[in-house]
Amino acid sequence: MAKVTAGRDLLGDFAPKFAELNDDVLFGQVWSREKEFAPRDRSIVTITALITGGNFEQLPFHLSKAKENGVTKEELVEIITQLAFYVGWPKAWSAFNIAKEIYKD
Repeated sequence: MAKVTAGRDLLGDFAPKFAELNDDVLFGQVWSREKEFAPRDRSIVTITALITGGNFEQLPFHLSKAKENGVTKEELVEIITQLAFYVGWPKAWSAFNIAKEIYKD
């Protein structure tokens, strides 16, 4: 997995400790534990949590990462459809609108 520097790039001057935790711990240590939990599965859990919480600002990055990690468009459609019945139709609509852009090719 490519090194993530979004924390430092976007918040390094404003919130350096948060940026460090984001880049080095979350995306450095946690996401690199591929033997314990495959990146594909980690992506599915992450996008599910983001959609459930209505955290759509982070969804484009994580949908792109899910696509890189092998989550197909068909699987993503099923994930969002399943979630719609548990977390709400509006959240599913919002997620689909973002997913369409990520998976348009």
